[in-house]
Amino acid sequence: MSLRDLVQEQAVARMSSAERLDAVRAMRLYFQRPEEPGFLVSETEDGALVPVFTSWERLALFAGACDWASTTAEDLAELLPEGVRALVDPLGPEPGPFLLDADVLRTADTEQGR
Repeated sequence: MSLRDLVQEQAVARMSSAERLDAVRAMRLYFQRPEEPGFLVSETEDGALVPVFTSWERLALFAGACDWASTTAEDLAELLPEGVRALVDPLGPEPGPFLLDADVLRTADTEQGR
């Protein structure tokens, strides 16, 4: 683990759950842009997923040279069709990939009075 990773881990550990949620919402995510407006959705055993990445370099490692777009996680949650989740950094290093569920973000907004 690098010093940068250690400092970041400690900073996140000191955040309140609301601060962590705000940080996730503001995160910039990159995804492969299809020919038609929308997302490239993969049907899996666990449901419909859209692969998204925390950098365009990670997107390139996954998809190669491709058309791409980016948005914040908050906007992505609004744009994803109901029942579709985003898989963040499917090939990412530790701590590994995680699911971004738009329904969870919407529920958190309701609970926080947003």
